[in-house]
Amino acid sequence: MSFPSINPATGETVATYAAMTGVQVDDALNRCVEAQRTWAKMSFAARAQRMHALSDQLLAGKAEYAALMSHEMGKLHAQGIAEIEKCAWVCRFYADHAEAFLTPETVETEAHRSFVNFRPMGVVLAIMPWNYPFWQVLRFAAPTLMAGNGAVLKHAPNVFGSSLAIETLFREAGFPEHLFRSLLIDIPETTAAIHDPRIAAVSITSSVRAGRAVAAEAGRALKKCVLELGGSDPFIVLEDADLDRAVEAGITARFQNSGQSCIAAKRFIVVDAVYDDFERRFVEAVHRLRMGDPMDAATQVGPQARVDLRDELADQVQRTARAGARILAGGEVPTGPGAFYPPTVLAGVEAGMAAWSEELFGPVATLIRVPDEAEAIRVANATEFGLSGSVWTRDLARGERIAAHEIESGAAFVNSMSKSDPRMPFGGIRHSGYGRELSIYGIREFVNIHAVWVEAPS
Repeated sequence: MSFPSINPATGETVATYAAMTGVQVDDALNRCVEAQRTWAKMSFAARAQRMHALSDQLLAGKAEYAALMSHEMGKLHAQGIAEIEKCAWVCRFYADHAEAFLTPETVETEAHRSFVNFRPMGVVLAIMPWNYPFWQVLRFAAPTLMAGNGAVLKHAPNVFGSSLAIETLFREAGFPEHLFRSLLIDIPETTAAIHDPRIAAVSITSSVRAGRAVAAEAGRALKKCVLELGGSDPFIVLEDADLDRAVEAGITARFQNSGQSCIAAKRFIVVDAVYDDFERRFVEAVHRLRMGDPMDAATQVGPQARVDLRDELADQVQRTARAGARILAGGEVPTGPGAFYPPTVLAGVEAGMAAWSEELFGPVATLIRVPDEAEAIRVANATEFGLSGSVWTRDLARGERIAAHEIESGAAFVNSMSKSDPRMPFGGIRHSGYGRELSIYGIREFVNIHAVWVEAPS
């Protein structure tokens, strides 16, 4: 079996990767286990030195790695550079803070001494998607390895080049040679890896369907897993919002990475008092977006990662339109090569339509008119997802109340688009998954929280 990597902007095959044999997978797991045992005994300072070296190497090669992402999954080159810079940041963050995050915690009991220790679990399997080929991996790997674990990566087949590049980066940064390994395998082999006794836990970022399958297999194997799945994030615009800021941020929040982000703003829920003004400004801004070659600095929206994904998105738009929604921009698959889909705006979307209930993983914005704040909150929460959301208002106390107590999600933002940040936990509820990445909470997902009780001899 082989895995082709196809440039979604041109339709040309850029590389073909041979699937690993069972013997090769077995050898990779054995070597990773051996490397992890050595790594776990190293000091935090020694681990941090290597993690800082990895950060430096990422920055030194950011143009090269951004180009690789452009060719494999169509990411805009400028956005690829920003992705690599963020990867370097998360490496530095955990290099600097892992020891403090995992310092044993004293617990006052009647014992002579009692404390909680944080010990590595072993080798963790990461199953990662194509939309952020470096960031999704590094935001998992930096805390997981700084905690003393090893890692094996099953990346999406269309970005196996990125997967191998990351493996090389770890090795060249001075990490034990086999501590981080890429497994070029398909679904059956991934299922077998989940059940393999050498794998201690699993982390997956993917679709709801894939998350369900992995969680089921991890459950059968009685292994911890962290799931970061889909999202249909609400972007609530209240009557006192700064519309200039809201429109500008909304365009970025929906169309960056060509709309292919779980945390993108997908449902723009706008109160009636400002809806018409917001719609006009938003649609005008969408019409100005330039779609084209991801390597061209002037391009603002590139292709979708694969033709089949583009076609699925187009079908969702057409089903929504046939149900009565209006297409205010885009909505037509362009002729010519590649997996391009234009920036699209849907209005008049109601419950029961595809764009209301399904995640639109591409450059399609859904505009929903509501009468007031209460209905905006109800609609925001009327979804099976719960990853993130934002609320736009000049009244900060009002915005904070809605974000902190009304929006049902793993994160909420006031006058800011949703984003991930190494300093803050990242993850969702309901069908958006469970567990957390980033911050102190992320590094503690894949450790044995180990209680120690010491009594003095009588």
